[in-house]
Amino acid sequence: MHQLIKNILGVALILGIVMGVSAVGKYVRAYADSIEPSSFRSFSVSGEGEVIAIPDVAEFTVGITTEGEKNALKQAQLENTKQVNEIVSFLKSNGVKKEDVKTTRYAITPQYEYTPCRGGKSPCPPPRLVRYKIDQEVRVKARDLENAGTLLEGTVSRGANTVSGLTFSVDDPTVKQRDAREEAIKKAKVKAREIAAAAGFKLGKLLSISENGPIIFQKRTFSSAMSFGEGMGGAAPAPDFEPGSEELTVTVTLIYEIR
Repeated sequence: MHQLIKNILGVALILGIVMGVSAVGKYVRAYADSIEPSSFRSFSVSGEGEVIAIPDVAEFTVGITTEGEKNALKQAQLENTKQVNEIVSFLKSNGVKKEDVKTTRYAITPQYEYTPCRGGKSPCPPPRLVRYKIDQEVRVKARDLENAGTLLEGTVSRGANTVSGLTFSVDDPTVKQRDAREEAIKKAKVKAREIAAAAGFKLGKLLSISENGPIIFQKRTFSSAMSFGEGMGGAAPAPDFEPGSEELTVTVTLIYEIR
C-alpha cells in the first residue's frame, strides 16, 4: 500500500515538473516575441517626404579693405574700424538685430616689395616692407527680404568694397520638417501594405520607426566678389533679390511584424 502511494506521488511530481517546464517555456517564448521578434518575423520599409519651402532670410558678407603705409598702420586701422562701425550702425538702424551682425574676419597683412637679383649675385637684397593691408569682414543676416537689397547697397555706399557669400535660407524650418516627415511616414505605410498584400502575409504591429540621416535642404548659394557703389562709378540702385525655393527631404524607416 505504501509503495503504491509512493508511485502515485512520484508520477504526480514528474507530471508537475513537466507542466511547469512547459509553462515556463511558453512564457519565455512569448516574452521574447514581444520584445525582440526574430528577423524572420519582421520586415522594414522606407519612405521619403519632400516639401518646397520659400526662403525668408538672406545672408551676405561685406568687407572693408584698407591700405596704409608702413609708418601709418595705426591710422589705417582707425580708418578701417571707423568705416566698419559706420556700416554696423547703418544696419542696426535699419532693423538688423545685434545678433544678426557677426564679425567673421579681421586681418593685417604686410605688403613687401621685392628687388630682383641682378647678374646672379648672391645674396639677393631682402624684401622691403612698404605698406600694410587691413581686411575686416562682417556677416549680415537680413530677415526682411524686401529690405535686403537696400541693406546691401547701403553698406557699399558707406565704404564696403567687397560683397560675397550671398545665400537664402528658411529661418525656422520646423513646420516644413514636420510636413515632410508626415509625408514620408504615410508613403512608408502605403508601401508596407502593398508589400504585405503582394507577399501574402498579414501586416503586424509597428515595431519601430527611425529617421535616416539628416534633414536635407537643397540650398542654392550665390557667391561673388561684387564691388559697386561709391568709389566704383557712383551709387548704384539697390539690387532686387530673388530667393527662389528650396527642397526639404526627410527619409524614415518603419519596421513591421509579419503575422
